[in-house]
Amino acid sequence: MSEETSVAGISPTADEVARPSSSKRVPESLRESLAGWLVTRLDGPATVTRVDVPAANGMSSETILLDAEWAGQTHHLVARIAPQPDSDPVFPAYDLDRQFRIIAHVARSTDVPLPTLYWSETDPSFLGAPFFVMGRVDGDVPPDVMPYTFGSWVSEASDDDRTLLQNETIRVISEIHRCPVPPLLDLPVGDETPLQAHIRRLHEFYEWAATGRTGSPLIERALTWLTDNLPEESDAVLSWGDSRIGNIIYSDFRPRAVLDWEMASYGPRELDLAWLIFLHRFFQDLAGLAGLAGIPSFLRRDDVVAQYARLTGYQPRDLDFYTAYSAIIHAVIMFRIQCRAIDFGQAQAPSDPDDMILHRATVEAMLAGTYWENIK
Repeated sequence: MSEETSVAGISPTADEVARPSSSKRVPESLRESLAGWLVTRLDGPATVTRVDVPAANGMSSETILLDAEWAGQTHHLVARIAPQPDSDPVFPAYDLDRQFRIIAHVARSTDVPLPTLYWSETDPSFLGAPFFVMGRVDGDVPPDVMPYTFGSWVSEASDDDRTLLQNETIRVISEIHRCPVPPLLDLPVGDETPLQAHIRRLHEFYEWAATGRTGSPLIERALTWLTDNLPEESDAVLSWGDSRIGNIIYSDFRPRAVLDWEMASYGPRELDLAWLIFLHRFFQDLAGLAGLAGIPSFLRRDDVVAQYARLTGYQPRDLDFYTAYSAIIHAVIMFRIQCRAIDFGQAQAPSDPDDMILHRATVEAMLAGTYWENIK
């Protein structure tokens, strides 16, 4: 999931307030546990020589870096571990084995660049939660904190290099959409369409997030807006779900590994394209609020749509709806993240619960149909 920073009326350290997720795991204890587990997966001897728990860990699962030796070689690995229940997780449930199997399916079926997969462990007794292990990939990742639009290797790149990064990212998304749909995805129920099923699951997530607290009138109005403005759907495909450049490792501005498949779903192509466009707009708007130029020529909606059409022959449509839907999904996620901060005593509940949505003005403008008027 994305890890956001706020400006304009929100503390500049809100990203830390919103993510009370520093790992409580002790590296040496982890090393011993992983070493004990590793020998159950290999025929010969194996050792874990190094474990690193990054200080800024993710909000939806923990990422552990480790080096291990077996068969006379050193292997540089990454373990993704499901969150502990007492960490007040962002989502109500985590199925890392499902993620592992989706990645394996995409790896078998496409040329999408992915990390090498090693093992999925569903037994929580080893580390206290299920986890999976994959190979480490070196490269560059556009930062979220501070956002890449605030000054980064992306903003400092040449226009040609950013165009390469943009077009290669869209190419990867188009390749994901060509992948045969795996039987692991949540499918529509009854006479639902794939988009209706996707929206229903967002409703369920919001209802869970708002249980026992004051809900967001803006989100509730937005959820009604979705139902009232449903477009005609394109054919459903495998949707990556968290299709943003911060979930890709790049080398020389080309993708080397596509990460974070926990939001993978079955739905219209526009879901991924709109998420890619919206998440850049989110960071670009933050840069503007901070008085920075950002990268206004990057990932423009018309450019993304045109490139996808060139690659696939399919003309994306109804992007006003789908970018608004992306903003609403993001609003529910940010509402939940701020709920966590309040639960951890690191933030005060605002008098207006809509203020828990960092991009409140964007959601309101998209619902009113005015957001894109001044976006060049």
